[in-house]
This record gives sequence, C-alpha cells and structure tokens, in this order.
Amino acid sequence: MAAGGGAGAGGGRHQAAAPGSALALLGAVPGAPSCPHGPALLFVKVSHGREEGRRFYACSACRDRKDCNFFQWEDEKVSETRLAAREEYNRNHQPPFTHRQNVERYKNFVLLPLSKRRFCQECQQLLLPAEWGKHSSHQILCDISTAQSRSPSQLLYPLENKKTNAQYLFANRSCQFLLDLIISLGFRRVLCVGTPRLHEMIQLKASQEDFRVRSLLLDIDFRYSQFYTEDEFCHYNMFNHYFFGGEAAHETCRKFLHQDKDERVIMVTDPPFGGLVEALASSFKKLMAMWKETEKEGYENQEMPVFWIFPYFFESRILEFFPSFRMMDYQVDYDNHALYKHGKTGRRQSPVRIFTNLSPSMIVLPVEEGYRFCAICQRYVSSGNQHCEICNSCTSKDGRQWKHCSLCKKCVKPSWFHCNNCNCCALQNHTCEKTDAGCFVCGKEGHKRSTCPSLSRTRTSCQADKKQRQKTLKRVKIGIHKRLAMKHAIFSRRKIKNKKKKT
Repeated sequence: MAAGGGAGAGGGRHQAAAPGSALALLGAVPGAPSCPHGPALLFVKVSHGREEGRRFYACSACRDRKDCNFFQWEDEKVSETRLAAREEYNRNHQPPFTHRQNVERYKNFVLLPLSKRRFCQECQQLLLPAEWGKHSSHQILCDISTAQSRSPSQLLYPLENKKTNAQYLFANRSCQFLLDLIISLGFRRVLCVGTPRLHEMIQLKASQEDFRVRSLLLDIDFRYSQFYTEDEFCHYNMFNHYFFGGEAAHETCRKFLHQDKDERVIMVTDPPFGGLVEALASSFKKLMAMWKETEKEGYENQEMPVFWIFPYFFESRILEFFPSFRMMDYQVDYDNHALYKHGKTGRRQSPVRIFTNLSPSMIVLPVEEGYRFCAICQRYVSSGNQHCEICNSCTSKDGRQWKHCSLCKKCVKPSWFHCNNCNCCALQNHTCEKTDAGCFVCGKEGHKRSTCPSLSRTRTSCQADKKQRQKTLKRVKIGIHKRLAMKHAIFSRRKIKNKKKKT
C-alpha cells in the first residue's frame, strides 16, 4: 500500500527468495548499474543472519519485474554490446520532453484561447494545436481553464499500481490541516517529497494572495514537469536519492534548503507504503544532511524538521532509523483510497499517521475532530486513546482504547487475549507459534521472521519458488517424453529393417 505523490515501491523483489530466507537491502553503492529509474540497489538473500548466494542489483523503484525487469549479479561481467543496448533502452524509456521543454510548452499553452486548450487523457499530456492530429483518436479534454492547469493533481490520473507507484492523494481536510500546522509552527519553506497535493495547495495560495510560504516538489511522477518550473519541481526517486535532472536539479534542491533568518524549512514526505523503509530512510538522511550543509553556525546538533507520513504499524521500523521521531495520533486520509477515509470507526479508521522529530507538545490537533490534550504525556491524542497509569502513557496506536496486559507488561489491542502457549497477546483464533526458538532469519529470540528488525519487510516468495519448481518439473517431463519418443522411433525402424531382412 502507498500514499501521497507516486513514488516507487522500493524494488528488491526481482530475485525470488527461497522459503525460510529473506532479501536484505545492502543499499545504494557507488558505480551501481542503472535502469530507467536511476541507479539500482544492491540486495542479497539472507538466512539466519548470514548471506546466502550471490549479491545482485535490482530496480530501486519497482517491486515487480513486469514493471521493470532490470536484474544484474554484482560480480557479473557485462559485455560492451549489452551495456550499449542497456543505455539505449534507458534513453528510450525517458519522457518525450525535457523539463525545460515542458516549461516552454506550458507558457505557450496558457497563451492559447480557452477553446484551443486541450489535454490528452490517454497520453496525460497538454496539447498544442500542432499536435492535435497525432492524438485525434485519443480521449481528449477540451477547454482546460487556468484553474485546472494550476491543479494538476485533479487533472492527471492518479497512478494506482500498488507495486510501482501507488499514488494516493491527500484529502482536502488532511492537506489543509498540514498546511495550517506548518504555518502555525513558523515554517516558510516546505520540501514536498512525494506530496503533490500539498505542493499544489501552497502554489495556488501563493498565486492568489499575499502568501509567504514557498514549496519545492520532489517526485518520480514526471508528468508534473508540465505544470511547474525547474524551481518548483525536481524529478526525483526517493528510493535511491536520484535527481534525474542531474547536478542542476540537485543544486536547485540545495538552494531551496538554504534557509534565511525568517524562512525555516520543513520536509513533508508521503512515501508508498509498500516501499523499503531502509531505502527511504537512507534518502531522507541525505536530504537532511544537505540541509545541514547549507546552514550556518548554531545548527550542528540539529535535524531538519520532518513530517514523515506512514502507517502506524511501521513505527518500530521508522524509530530504528530515526530514534528522535515520535508518532502523532492524527489520522491522515486520502481522496482516492477506499479504506483510508476520515470518520470511520474501529479497525476501519485510517492507519496513516505523522512521524516527526518536532516536540509532540508543539503539534496541536483539531479538538473539533475529537482530539484532546493529555497533560501527563504533554501531547494531543485521539479521544479513544486513554492514558494507562501502569505504562504511564497514552498507548493506543489505532484510535481504539487499548487494554493493559499484566503478563505482557504492556497495553495491547482490545481484540487480543493472552496466549499461554505463545506467552504473548494475540487474536483469539490465532495459530500458536512459540518464539523461544528464535527468529528464522537472524536467529535472535523475541520476534518472528515477519517482524525481524534486521531485514526489510520483503515477502518471501514461496509462490514464485513453487512456480519455478513446476516449470523445472514440466521441462523434465517434456524431456523424458521426447527421449521415450526417440527410443520408440528408433526401435520401430529397427523392427521394420529386421522384417525386411527376413523376407
């Protein structure tokens, strides 16, 4: 699952992992080969905390080889012919226009009378009159107003391939809350990493009134380059920290992060939920380091303020890479997601939260939506999040009131019960699995393979392995049938020859 501004899902599923093993991300390495989505990431199969098999490179942005089939062993020697073919393939899979060309096209587009402003829904492209003929058989939107061109997230189709883009867009309620919060905290520059709707709202307000907040959008969805200048948008892959525009785009981002005296900077990011947390964390740390490099004295021991929007069940993974972050209770909802909607109750509530390195006491949540301030925790919490005197904390993660388990010595979900076999709380109809044998991946006790903190949350691909075995078995059977047929043919010919000799 993913949200926000359409970035990739973090790669790494290309090479099937055998049952009982998992794929570990080794990260972005210098000199890595590239696919159309930028430098590939390095992976390895791991079992019981040890590497097994060869290391390999896979696409950083796509989980499914159907979307990007790039794969290369780390120690593989690639021929010059294959390298040339790969470079040609990468070039052919880039957008038809550069960002600068799109900016010029937009200038010409807005000068056209309303009757000549057209948008191709199939190609997702603004059309100039000379291009109408090429798109005559496509579905076209006519009379594109200035308001529509300034709201591209409403005009463009959301990319909803969960394995690749999963572009879910903030509902107006959440978007307005985020912007109001950013302004109230005194920030005047917003680095929008995969949050096109927040960027759009800031740009709209800046064009209509005396509005001091500025924003820069970093997103893998190049379609936005049709509507924003090179100072407002950078084509960016958040899984490998890759600027497609090269050094010029990198410099644009660096300049934006350089804050003046009264222009504090905050980064707001809404990555795809199916992405690798460690790949995202690596890129965000590089953006935070870029911010620190631009700052003058007094910021040596500070972090760039961040709002990372992600589901609450990734809390332990995020805190593993950013110990200074805390999760807020605010439920973020999306326009084009069937489940992540505000106002639902129980388990149907949106699981998406805000993780931030700002002090929780500074984040004021709307009382009219049921949030209240806990004087003991010194932060706003949801109405169902009751303070536990034993834990000395408001412990609920999902909006429901949790209950304290004296045996587990922590609060758990209201639908969970303590299992003596597992020695922990779980759903009543769960399958018992003792954890004293340790995690199958790293060998440590206290957790299962599915929640191993040392690895990415990549699925083990038993189905892929099963398919591979079925294919192998099919090839063996075909081979046996061929050999039997050949033997039968040879035997038949010999039989015929022997009969001729006798006659």
